[in-house]
Amino acid sequence: MVDVKNRWAFITGAARGIGYLTAKLMAEHGCNLILHSRELSHTEKVLTEVKAMGIEAYAVAAELSDLDSVRAMLEEIDSKGTQVDIVMNNAGMQIAYRTDYFKTPVEDYTESFKINTIAPAMICYHFMPQMIERGFGRILNTTSGIALEPEQAGYSASKAALDKITIDLGSKVEGTDVMINLTDPGWCRTDLGGPHAPNVPESAIPGIAVGVFVDDKKSGRYLNAPFFAGLSLEEAVAKAEAEFDSPYKK
Repeated sequence: MVDVKNRWAFITGAARGIGYLTAKLMAEHGCNLILHSRELSHTEKVLTEVKAMGIEAYAVAAELSDLDSVRAMLEEIDSKGTQVDIVMNNAGMQIAYRTDYFKTPVEDYTESFKINTIAPAMICYHFMPQMIERGFGRILNTTSGIALEPEQAGYSASKAALDKITIDLGSKVEGTDVMINLTDPGWCRTDLGGPHAPNVPESAIPGIAVGVFVDDKKSGRYLNAPFFAGLSLEEAVAKAEAEFDSPYKK
């Protein structure tokens, strides 16, 4: 299992919900953190909490639908000289639920793709070459299991596109210690999942982060957090390495 102590992880959407819980989990294992939210004030609570756990951490802000804002955020991280070893693209947006889905507006797609596909892809493209050069890195892109629901077409299509990007990039680093995989918290009672979701956010821990800790040089996998519910992190990592294979032909 990978030791993340003193490494730096960049977590988007870290102010609440799954991102907040993920930040706390990483801090428990000694990982330093860059915490993203739309506004710096949103991450004040989690920043204070993780620093109290003895790690280094700072916050950055960007509106992910504003791609210039994303670029500026990445430049800010570069300016601080932080060596980012781990990227957890957690942030996402469910634009709308359209019962009259034949009237789905174009904006559902354009906004969903900017936030859920293009912004995380930009982040991957920015940090992944540095990871390859150093010979180590972990990227987790958060996807969704939503299927057969045209009511959520913009959201599910944008996540499907992120899946494709992740799997294709993974083929280029398969067999190396730079690994890029997919994660999915399941349907949880968060701001995105809504109050009627069947699972509490804590059910996604530790599965949401298992792709950071695996050490088997495999990429392109769908590491669905509910598969690891109730396990310790060590047990979850062992299960992921034993039961989840890469999608590429040997």
